[in-house]
Amino acid sequence: MKNLKIALDHGLTKEEYRRIVELLNREPNVVEIGIFAAMWSEHCSYKSSKIHLKRLPTRGERVVQGPGENAGVVDIGDGICVVFKMESHNHPSFIEPFQGAATGVGGILRDIFTMGARPIALLDSLRFGDPKLPITRYLLEGVVSGISWYGNCIGIPTVGGETYFEECYNGNPLVNVFALGITRKNEIFKGQAKGIGNPIVYVGSKTGRDGIHGAVMASETFTRETQEKRPAVQVGDPFTEKLLLEACLELFKTGIVVGIQDMGAAGLTSSSIEMAGRAGTGITLNIDRVPRRESGMTPYEVMLSESQERMLVVIQKGKEEVAERIFKKWGLDFAVIGEVTDSGRLRVVENGKTVADIPVDSITEKAPVYKRPAKQPSYLKKTRNLDLESIPIPDNLNSTFLSLLSSPNISNKRWIYEQYDYMVRTNTVVAPGSDAAIIRIKGTNKAIAITSNCNSRYCYLDSYTGAAIAVAESARNLACSGAIPLAFTDCLNFGNPEKPEIMWQFEQSIDGMSEAAVKLNTPVVSGNVSFYNETEGKAIYPTPTVAMVGLIEDIGKLTTQWFKKEGDLVVLLGNTKEELGGSEYLKLVHGLVMGLPPSLDLDTELRLIRTLLEAITSGIINSAHDISEGGLAIALAESCFTPNGPIGVEIDFLENTLREDVVLFGESQSRVLVSLDKKNLNSLERIALKYGIPLNVIGRVGGNRIFIKGLINTKVSEAYKAWIFGFEDILKKHA
Repeated sequence: MKNLKIALDHGLTKEEYRRIVELLNREPNVVEIGIFAAMWSEHCSYKSSKIHLKRLPTRGERVVQGPGENAGVVDIGDGICVVFKMESHNHPSFIEPFQGAATGVGGILRDIFTMGARPIALLDSLRFGDPKLPITRYLLEGVVSGISWYGNCIGIPTVGGETYFEECYNGNPLVNVFALGITRKNEIFKGQAKGIGNPIVYVGSKTGRDGIHGAVMASETFTRETQEKRPAVQVGDPFTEKLLLEACLELFKTGIVVGIQDMGAAGLTSSSIEMAGRAGTGITLNIDRVPRRESGMTPYEVMLSESQERMLVVIQKGKEEVAERIFKKWGLDFAVIGEVTDSGRLRVVENGKTVADIPVDSITEKAPVYKRPAKQPSYLKKTRNLDLESIPIPDNLNSTFLSLLSSPNISNKRWIYEQYDYMVRTNTVVAPGSDAAIIRIKGTNKAIAITSNCNSRYCYLDSYTGAAIAVAESARNLACSGAIPLAFTDCLNFGNPEKPEIMWQFEQSIDGMSEAAVKLNTPVVSGNVSFYNETEGKAIYPTPTVAMVGLIEDIGKLTTQWFKKEGDLVVLLGNTKEELGGSEYLKLVHGLVMGLPPSLDLDTELRLIRTLLEAITSGIINSAHDISEGGLAIALAESCFTPNGPIGVEIDFLENTLREDVVLFGESQSRVLVSLDKKNLNSLERIALKYGIPLNVIGRVGGNRIFIKGLINTKVSEAYKAWIFGFEDILKKHA
């Protein structure tokens, strides 16, 4: 096996190389080794996760397209579909934060318009390390700049997201990007290379050497040498992507497109193999016809380049001139580089010479699949040993309240979202800041609500419950906005799957997500797995991020989290339990990441969602806000901080059998704060009784203070100042 060392250098194992030799019945050449290494990498093949992902529910009455294509598709009625997906760009964003994040946006947008949909919204979920560290500030500024630059330039609004800080992300930030588009049900396109003899067309930007080994790099853990891998990070051009978007949408209208695929991870290699694999065909590529921006590129480099803003399209034979006119009009490269064959093989030819010849199914069907060993992490023995009686209640709860409001995970993130143009295209009805962003569907009375969630600290302490909570909180956020939860996409970020404790976290997370998804009728329609998120052997917390989409049938019946008028009653839906494990309060005030996360009853969660939707549809609720990080006290404050300025609240009834810090800062699940006119209280009580949801009138909106009887009494202006400037003050202090 003369090429074994080359294979090992590409990240293949000795056993995997033997398997390749058996499949080819010969030793692979260097080009073929590169192709196998990329396509059998964790990033492309999902070899450690595939058997577990099958446990996720992927079907539903509204699901048009589930996992397996470029993005998921869900029917929202009247012949309209939403197309959406979430992807990670973690490793590239650590190496080169600006371009890493920017090309993450570009890639996820291509996944959407490849399906025939016009993208209308972006959302990001970001994780960084300790905000006091210079490296964190550097990564944060680069990532946010990259996201805003790409999205703003191409003209797609970034309407929501989340940003969290935790020491486990010091050497490995997470950049997860979600995109959503709109199309008609009869205008969906797929990545399939059908029709023997049909031409394979290359469109978009020219191919360069950027991004080579990107897929392999994303399947490795970080070391101190990782910073040297900048050539493996792609370089984006949003202006070219805008041209490509419009050209593709125009091409779709001609009816000549047979299949289309974004050249994402592994570039020309993955797009050609995946298209042939889905169709059960073969492809011959003449790569000397590939447009290039650098001279002297080898077949290896052309096949594995991850240069951005490129598509592979299969069109009807004889229609090449129709397609070429469109792409030339938009100033884009166009080249017929091959054809669909019945060989079942990927044959790569340069100047008449075959440089690679691989059975397609050796990659799509016969790639290695691993059932890796899993065992419960040893750290859980310590973290689950939390004795609440040993945790002192702070003497000054006012001060604790203000500290939480100004903490990096809770305080306002306007420094981030104000860099995004979240109003471009004029579809944004509810901008960043509420429980969910809301986008109108022009020409209809419908709107789409989107949100993302994951409390990785919960997942670290109990991966099953933490992942289930990510699904449940997302559905709750949508219901608080008046939206029926439809389906979600996920981005599963974990450490090295070759470590049994990491694999246990992954398996538990899958099972927790699956149970919640089934119970709440929110199937998974697309997603991404990102393993090897660890540096120098230290893994991130398990972070199974959920981005969920909901439907508002009548845009006139949506709700936001902010109190609307003085005198409204404040009502707590749900029960508070004696729980502090995994809370922001426990970490910030007591320096502990311990205990179990809040318990979750999915039957209760479903009944709460139904309560909210019926009440909002009936028009009796003025505001609704999910209680999550920071507990009831923080949710009350966030409800006071309206876009029109802060308004006070007076709470005169709370559960008095629990610890004071639990009442204020506990993060019990399935709880929502609502406000409403007194005349509507009886109607809400009837609805809550119907669904068996506890209801307590706890106070009223108004005044200039946040007053929680016997516990907190502070000026609303002081609380607002702590919240609005907290994050910015941290950045300034540690600049």
